[in-house]
Amino acid sequence: MGPEYVWWHGMWFFPLIMPIIMLIVLLFAGYLLFGRGCFRPPWHGRDRFYGPGQDSESALDILKKRYARGEIGKEEFEQMKRDLLN
Repeated sequence: MGPEYVWWHGMWFFPLIMPIIMLIVLLFAGYLLFGRGCFRPPWHGRDRFYGPGQDSESALDILKKRYARGEIGKEEFEQMKRDLLN
């Protein structure tokens, strides 16, 4: 068996396709690291960490929103508000 055996039995495409596969893998890894405009993995969402100037909502703000949506009544709102402010 000489070198012509490799070329005639389907193995000729491997040296051609492997660099393309490697390039796709490297581009995907680059996108995961740098494609979103910062050096942060994709599993760290926007809400996971708060940067400077991005404070989370206070408990009182959440309580006011719940009251505005009608999830809690006036007496319950007043009681929770007193609990939070004390």
